Amino acid sequence: MLELHDGPLHVEEITNRWFNEMRDKNYGAYIPFIGIVRDEQGISGLSFDIYEPILNSWFETWQEKAKKEGAYLLMAHSRGDVPNHTSSYISAVVSPQRKVALKFINDFVEDFKASAPIWKYDLIDGKRVYAKERSTALKGAGLLK
Repeated sequence: MLELHDGPLHVEEITNRWFNEMRDKNYGAYIPFIGIVRDEQGISGLSFDIYEPILNSWFETWQEKAKKEGAYLLMAHSRGDVPNHTSSYISAVVSPQRKVALKFINDFVEDFKASAPIWKYDLIDGKRVYAKERSTALKGAGLLK
């Protein structure tokens, strides 16, 4: 399940809804990861652009990997502006066994940071400034140098 939301994520609503949707499906582990925008380098928040067709394809590839292990992935991400101390990213894994879920959440979050087609901007003095030094070029895209 992949969800995109405008602005900051409503963490309690999303994680509680996911838990309630998954708890009767006989999974033994539900492991969420919640990313929080930090107050650093004078920013007031982050802003995000998402290329949805590639994100959907990337996510489905991961969902197929999880399915082979009996696991299921959930992810929510923000579009647009997200102020400091709020969340822009939540992911979770449900699995029959905790070891599978723990491994998948780590591998999924690491690959998300490296491969998801989401462009990050710093919010500084009310302007979006591309965060090039903290961005990773997409493999094969040839767009970032």
